[in-house]
Amino acid sequence: MRRMFAQSSIVFLIVLLFGQSSARSQNASNASLTGEWELTSVEMGIPSSQRMLLTDSGGHVEGSVTGHWVVKGTVKQGELRLDFSKSGDTKIYSVYSGKVSGTGISGTYSEDGKVEGTWSAKRAPTDKPASPRTLDFKPTQFYRELSGDVAPVLHIWPGDTVRTKSVDAGGEDETSVQRVQGGNPLTGPFYVEGAMPGDALAITIKKLRINRDWAGSDSGLVDRAVTADYVSGAKREWKNVRWHLYADKQTASPENGLEHLKNFSVPIHPMLGCVAVAPNPWDGSLNTRDSSEAGGNMDFNEIAEGSTVLLGVQQPGALLFLGDAHAVQGDGELNGNALETSMDIEFSVQVVREKEIGTPRVENSEYLMAIGLSGSLDDAFRIATSELSSWLQDDYHLTRDEAAIVMGSSIEYRIAEVADRNVDVVAKIRKSRLASLSSKQ
Repeated sequence: MRRMFAQSSIVFLIVLLFGQSSARSQNASNASLTGEWELTSVEMGIPSSQRMLLTDSGGHVEGSVTGHWVVKGTVKQGELRLDFSKSGDTKIYSVYSGKVSGTGISGTYSEDGKVEGTWSAKRAPTDKPASPRTLDFKPTQFYRELSGDVAPVLHIWPGDTVRTKSVDAGGEDETSVQRVQGGNPLTGPFYVEGAMPGDALAITIKKLRINRDWAGSDSGLVDRAVTADYVSGAKREWKNVRWHLYADKQTASPENGLEHLKNFSVPIHPMLGCVAVAPNPWDGSLNTRDSSEAGGNMDFNEIAEGSTVLLGVQQPGALLFLGDAHAVQGDGELNGNALETSMDIEFSVQVVREKEIGTPRVENSEYLMAIGLSGSLDDAFRIATSELSSWLQDDYHLTRDEAAIVMGSSIEYRIAEVADRNVDVVAKIRKSRLASLSSKQ
């Protein structure tokens, strides 16, 4: 009798679980698709992500993808079809077909009737903290490549502040212990909730503090900074230069007993040589010695306390890396190394939705600054000038001619870095020159 009861109970449990599972599946397929989604399309194994906004009106679906694509479609009994077109254009450029499940949506997409790849979408997170947080993160691992394949060390929300540390460019920490191989190893990546490609990530450097009493640099000038005659007439015997950092006086002096520099000192001006997001998956990884539109080893000495760096988001969550701290650096990083040291870092983040920028930007209380990155000074100069013009047109509602008039009268330039593959030219303009223009939107 007990055995029959047990068998009956098992059958009843299976039926119950099956029924609950079917009900959950049915409820998921019937759930409204209205809301914000993170859409990821995969072509030839490479993912590409965008923000998708949908409105579900009884099975008729409409929406947009990152502001550029108009979406229309239908959903019925868990089967979904979305047609992608452009505003004002009746042509259907691609069709996304898929199934709705409890965890999201997935399927295949096609163009001109030919299947191009797979796609999936998940709802954007909605559990944002009620107020901004201050988070402490002590790094145990550092990275020499910028990549979306690196697991995030911390998930943060726009408005959050993070307090953390960096090792120096050679991989030594604040106690002079070698923690990682040199080559600008960075702290991170930090996953910023809600950041999607097509947005810009604004990183505000709230505090930079040296956390040891020494830094290292070199005793030569990089070839790009001098003439061929100068190079041929100089002995190529570069030496490491050790500097003592005086936290109380906020100055630095060389320690190597250089005869004519016994009384030489410079004011400390802490800065970050590297601030970056993960590059576009189609571009692959980026070495932390290098730079691109995603940021990286820019070595611009105005990326300092009080400045905000604006980078175009390339992957979901942005995946923010930062480090390569310098106690001070002259324009150009002429020695190949600045005063390389470790640093205590405090930063906050904001997401500027659907704000596409062409190259990294920096803003502080006095200036707007566009960074041109290229293999030649001429190209970097052109890129910086063009980006600053675009900035003025977008944020101050100027025509191209009006922007040219403002810039022709007020622009300033800095050669930020010449030591690496890419040089940096910075086009900058004083905010005081823009005070009479319309307020930014």
